[in-house]
Amino acid sequence: MTAALKTVWEDIVEQIRLNHPDLVRGWFAQLVPLRLDSGTLQIRAQNQAQIRYLTQHCHRAFTESAQAATGRLVAVAFEADGSQEEESAPPLSFEMEEGQLTLNTDYVFNNFVTGPCNRLAHAAALAVAEAPGKAYNPMFLHGATGLGKTHLLQAICHTINGGPRPGRILYLSCETFTNHFIEAVERGALKQFRYRYRHVDVLVIDDIQFLAERERSQEEFFHTFNTLHQSQRQIVLSADCPPSQIPSLEERLISRFNSGLVALMERPCLETRMAIIRKKAKLRCIEISEEVVRFVASKVDSNIRELEGALIKIDAFSQTQGGRMNLDLAYEALTGTELQRVTIPDILEVVTRRFSVRRSDLLSKKRNKSIAHPRQICMYMARELTPLSLAEIGGYFGGRDHATVLHAARRIAALRTEDPRFNYAVEEMLDQLRHERRNGD
Repeated sequence: MTAALKTVWEDIVEQIRLNHPDLVRGWFAQLVPLRLDSGTLQIRAQNQAQIRYLTQHCHRAFTESAQAATGRLVAVAFEADGSQEEESAPPLSFEMEEGQLTLNTDYVFNNFVTGPCNRLAHAAALAVAEAPGKAYNPMFLHGATGLGKTHLLQAICHTINGGPRPGRILYLSCETFTNHFIEAVERGALKQFRYRYRHVDVLVIDDIQFLAERERSQEEFFHTFNTLHQSQRQIVLSADCPPSQIPSLEERLISRFNSGLVALMERPCLETRMAIIRKKAKLRCIEISEEVVRFVASKVDSNIRELEGALIKIDAFSQTQGGRMNLDLAYEALTGTELQRVTIPDILEVVTRRFSVRRSDLLSKKRNKSIAHPRQICMYMARELTPLSLAEIGGYFGGRDHATVLHAARRIAALRTEDPRFNYAVEEMLDQLRHERRNGD
């Protein structure tokens, strides 16, 4: 290497470290500039794996840096060291490509509903997807089944695949990893196995708890983990419990899993479950009322998969009933029984207790405010919770016409929008009536 070429090369490497620190790898120190002639800078790498990384991710950075260092329009080319053993993948003796999990197109970050139960996990996953190997490495998600771990794992894969520098991602289950390892041992194909798992940019493994009580698989995964981590490749894992609670997991693996970010995903609260139902309904083009959303969210509080299953069941049931979807149908679909109907006497019972008025006054012709206001609330709730027409409701309240009932309903709806305290009081009474009709009280 001439002195001039050495000076140019040092300038190129320094510019890449300053301008593209995310691309830099420890083995860059082993790169050798061979010659600079005919407008091309020839760079030698140690093996084919390095050539592949340089070509796929670094070509533009090296070209720009070379042109800046020389002040000329220079191209860059990479070649492998012929004296080194070529590190290309040996032919597989068995179908190792099998087992790669298919990505669900719906499992992207835009479709993930965040709440207090999963906010940390979501933020960490987004950071990992935007800067693999930099933000949190490893990232370990844990929680009960059906809480969105798989959604976040796949969202990471989707984002990296669609990014400016897509890397080689291996996304599979822990069971597939152990099955591949066992088969590799049986067939004497450990070299192929190790090449496949240790030459990826991102390794994503679901249900890592199944490594428990598999000593040789744990040993192999330990070395795979170390190889990827030391070369700043991203590792993302999920399990149904934190690392320390995985039975029979070696301490050295527990320590490594805990060295990154460990995020718990908890059961979603009512508000989050309602948001999830709205999101799932939108994705499936299902029109659903807030009353049905609240009912399903209160009825199913275990996990997201069951929420989605309940929504699908209600939608399918509605198709057999002419496409209508209301609270009565949702209740029948999920419980197998018809919903107890709210009656005007039920409404009167709740309102008279709340406002300390007599039922006979609400049904009378009296117009003073202390009676008219609770009466309007009764009419509003009768319209919301019963199948009665405006005329039928008006007839119950002293023979009033449908226009009076419509005015009362609109008046109460407007007050609910204007006054939060009043809205809360009405919502409490509505919830009480809904609860009583669900339980047949």
